[in-house]
Amino acid sequence: MSIKSGYFKKGLSVDLGSGSIERPVLSDDFIEQYIGGRGFGAKLVWDNLRKHDFKINPLGPESILVVAPGPLTGVYLPSSGKNSFAAISPATGLYGDSSMGGRFGVELRQSGIDVLSITGRATDLSILFIDNDDVKIIPMPDLKGKNCLEAEGTVKQRLGTQAIHVATIGVGGENGVRFACINTDWSRNAGRTGMGAIMGSKNLKAIAVRGDKDIPVHDVRGLVTENEKAFRYMREHKYFKMWQQEGLMNVIDYANQKGILPAYNFKDSVFARHSSINGATMLAHYKIGDSACFACPMCCGNICLVKNGKYAGTVIEGPEYESCAMLGSNLGIENFAAVLSANHLCDELGIDTISTGSIIGAVIEGYEKGILSLSDLDGREITWGNEEAILEMIRRIAHRQGIGNILANGSRGIIARWPEMDEVLLQVKGLEQSAYDSRPSMSMALAYATSDIGAHHTRAWTIAKEVEEGQNWSDEDKVDIVIYHQKVRPLFDMLGVCRLPWIELGLSERHYANFYSCVTGKEMTLDGLMSLSNDIYNLTRLINCHLGATRQDDSLPHKVWANPPLTGQNAGKVIDQHDFNRILSLYYKRRGWDEKGIPPASLEKKFDN
Repeated sequence: MSIKSGYFKKGLSVDLGSGSIERPVLSDDFIEQYIGGRGFGAKLVWDNLRKHDFKINPLGPESILVVAPGPLTGVYLPSSGKNSFAAISPATGLYGDSSMGGRFGVELRQSGIDVLSITGRATDLSILFIDNDDVKIIPMPDLKGKNCLEAEGTVKQRLGTQAIHVATIGVGGENGVRFACINTDWSRNAGRTGMGAIMGSKNLKAIAVRGDKDIPVHDVRGLVTENEKAFRYMREHKYFKMWQQEGLMNVIDYANQKGILPAYNFKDSVFARHSSINGATMLAHYKIGDSACFACPMCCGNICLVKNGKYAGTVIEGPEYESCAMLGSNLGIENFAAVLSANHLCDELGIDTISTGSIIGAVIEGYEKGILSLSDLDGREITWGNEEAILEMIRRIAHRQGIGNILANGSRGIIARWPEMDEVLLQVKGLEQSAYDSRPSMSMALAYATSDIGAHHTRAWTIAKEVEEGQNWSDEDKVDIVIYHQKVRPLFDMLGVCRLPWIELGLSERHYANFYSCVTGKEMTLDGLMSLSNDIYNLTRLINCHLGATRQDDSLPHKVWANPPLTGQNAGKVIDQHDFNRILSLYYKRRGWDEKGIPPASLEKKFDN
């Protein structure tokens, strides 16, 4: 049974250098094999690499940036506001993607576009304006240097309407910070892998979209029935109200209790003053409202205001767990207002909070250990909890001033300048590690190591099961849970929905197969969708292998082998390298890859059509 609905079957290809605008028709075969979102992105990145014989500069005009919602984006079902960006990451030199919530992807779908691809470089700093079927490249050189929120407002003012959604970059993206973000709807970010730097390299300050088309749905009645089941389940869940109140900030207490919270650049995994930066503190003193992405009842976005003190007036949608942990406990900051200010600054400048917090933590420890001198720091001492020095370092990174010019190149650039910094940087494949300590969890260590984009928790978040149930389960079970996560999580990005209803409230994966069938008219089982999702993980692995990634890149930070946490329930624990290598080999075997981690050559034919 072929696709009957759910797609416009239209792409948009823009070359900013030549100004050419094409509208390719998407074939049923393409749609059925790659679904949308991350799937479309991976395929178009692969095709562009093959076109250039796998030799491109991620920040060169030949590099492609793919912007892709999914077939469920913008359809009224739980948390269906996701949109993916994909390219070769300037941080890692390998495949990269990042997803963004809010309304931008919904608006893109309502303009009648299933996937947007951008190549080339504009002569002047420009915006791309998609107004339903009318597409324009508009020079706006005076946007240079504007922060994300100001740029978004200026674009709306210039275009004469607030009824558009805008994805922008800040000065971090303009300056090619390798971990620059793309920002929309005030504080929603495509935050990892440097997609903002890709836009900056193309002289593209913003993408503005306005659409009023109805998104096609095959079986509206069936979709409504399935929706009612899903929304009812979520509303009745015992943790539903907690998520509406605290969002991801409830994870601070959980992570500290389980001994996996980053503290002082992961020198420790508990933070004595965690209660000063947790969800309860946010609720008591800072939160003034909720925000949510399209059709999301969880409302996990927290609107916070600093009401007094030196950071008074700071208002932000945030923080969430990752930002609070990496800019708070990881840097020894116990002042929630300072965390909000740091988060706000990263959002405005357009740089990733996880990478920023990780790199600054490494710099502080590097200085503490004598790897970096005061001269290296431009004569400006930086220590744990020094709020002003940390905020200034954020600015220097985004503007590439002094040492910030090196830090802006990410972990790989830092190690190239100071090789000994490899001992204190927590990164895999050049992407800085998320805010969960993997030393007490072999499955999480494996998840970080085998992630196609680098050490990011959204590829496979398995740590909760292991820290709650202990490590007394088989190697096969640990490998299988990582592989399962690496199958199901890409599926959410392909469909254009958020994973939180599943991972946090336990909404069954099978709902999403039913949603897809209702929307498209093509009956698909969960197993069928998971098989397609697994194909995408194989595809991104092939991309990385062609770009030079080897088994050696499926490794872990030095600290994970050599430096155990100092206190808490996981004090003294590290990952044993021999055990890890044994499990890595088993992982390759169960994935059908060879001992070097290379998928079979026969797979390439699957993606070359």
